[in-house]
Amino acid sequence: MTDIEIAQSATLLPITKIAESLKINPDVIEQYGKFKAKLPLNLIDQKQLKKNKLILVTAISPTPAGEGKTTISIGLALGLNKIGKQAIAVLREPSLGPVFGMKGGAAGGGYSQVLPMEDINLHFTGDFAAIEKAHNLLSALIDNNIQSKSRNLGLDPRTIAWKRVMDMNDRSLRQIIIGLGGTGNGIPREASFDITAASEVMAIICLAESMSDLKRRLGNIFIGFTMDKKPVHARDLNAAGAMAILLRDAIKPNLVQTTEGTPAILHGGPFANLAQGTNSVIATKMGLSLAPFVVTEAGFGADLGAEKFLNIKCQSAEIAPSAVVLVATVKALKYHGGAPLATLKEENKRSLENGFSNLEKHISNIQKFGLPVVVAINRFPTDTSDELSAIAIHCAKINVESAICNVWAEGGQGAIELAQKVGELVANSQPDFKPLYKWNEPVRDKIRKIATEIYGADDIEFSSEALKNLRTITELGLDELPICMAKTQYSFSDDPKLLGRPFDFTIHIRAIEIAAGAGFLVPLTGEMMRMPGLPAIPAAEGMDIDENGRITGLA
Repeated sequence: MTDIEIAQSATLLPITKIAESLKINPDVIEQYGKFKAKLPLNLIDQKQLKKNKLILVTAISPTPAGEGKTTISIGLALGLNKIGKQAIAVLREPSLGPVFGMKGGAAGGGYSQVLPMEDINLHFTGDFAAIEKAHNLLSALIDNNIQSKSRNLGLDPRTIAWKRVMDMNDRSLRQIIIGLGGTGNGIPREASFDITAASEVMAIICLAESMSDLKRRLGNIFIGFTMDKKPVHARDLNAAGAMAILLRDAIKPNLVQTTEGTPAILHGGPFANLAQGTNSVIATKMGLSLAPFVVTEAGFGADLGAEKFLNIKCQSAEIAPSAVVLVATVKALKYHGGAPLATLKEENKRSLENGFSNLEKHISNIQKFGLPVVVAINRFPTDTSDELSAIAIHCAKINVESAICNVWAEGGQGAIELAQKVGELVANSQPDFKPLYKWNEPVRDKIRKIATEIYGADDIEFSSEALKNLRTITELGLDELPICMAKTQYSFSDDPKLLGRPFDFTIHIRAIEIAAGAGFLVPLTGEMMRMPGLPAIPAAEGMDIDENGRITGLA
């Protein structure tokens, strides 16, 4: 069966039963129908969460073939439960852009899914809509202030850094003109849209730890400068309170269940190639308050999501994983080893071995942070025994544990070996987590460390605009913010065509955006766009719904 057919055939437990399995009184949850609910923030126990174990799931550099990182994350949580270690998965929410574009949904796959799959992949509990509305409220307040005669702050429209957002891939909105049609329609100026997953409000809600912290961060959002060069923030427009009102429910994590009826928490959804790529601090801490083992994931490859998880989220929230799981597949390694996409189902040991360099670089990057790592080999039906064995043998040669997983077809049973090795790793190793850089280092040095040590670049090159941005950052006193690189997910470099483990390349920084509310700086590398476009044949074209409300084509 397809993912959606498997999801539709599952028998779901009432969400009250899922809450009870975590020793949560059903009366305190806020139900959204029978099978999903919001969790109150007071369930976070600061003392208890320090006793429990956090497992981070990341991956090698992604490919068009797909690696199944979310599927492995869910399967690992199921596998840990099967061997007697109570675990829950704490994951991100899907964005509608990829769902209707090319990537598809983000609720796992096969018998390793979070349910109800259709709800999660579509509007879910409305978190993305609330984030979008809060973001665009600030946009409206900015343009209203420019138009106002009585309360005008003197904003220079040419310096406004705040964009609008929409949770859909639409390249036509990357650069627009607003305010046309006469004086009653506002002041004409250039503007643009980002996708909601790249919104600073999304980043803020995923780093905030309380409502008061949320409002503080919203108020710190940098908007632009006045005509006399004074900085303007959202607090100057008295925007934080109203924005927080729109986010009053969105700040609460969502409780759902897996295909095997175990609890899962979903919250937030920043992309890892444009933002920090991890679920919320609130959700992670809530998970650690409720279960001995928490499995979470960081988006795309370890050079993006995991790097940001460890350098930004962990330092901000004062948490650290006990172990890291690195997902790899036969097809992805062959692709990084030079095999054409159309041939990935064919056995090709040479390309597979050539792709090991990508795997090794990601492993060494994780080890830079002082963390133990195990490789999860996500099995696909077309993989041969020789290919799977070759990966396991190579991991053994470099003294890294590995486990072949078949969670798509078998659910938690297909992750027993991985769960056992993760359990052993946590029990027998002493993680010595150390970030790659200190936040108070110079901005250039922080960017250079990520580019040279994580990506393997020879050098970095700043455009004239990026150099101007650096001066502005210094003038605003924001030098001590961490770095959230915007980079293609397909390569260690900023060129998506340089696969495997490239050498002799330069990372090009074309601009640096300020996310003062979120509390980080965003260097834009290469040709990265914060508003994706749809592919030639969008996934939306294959979707439908019948008279009984049954959805087809959603993956």
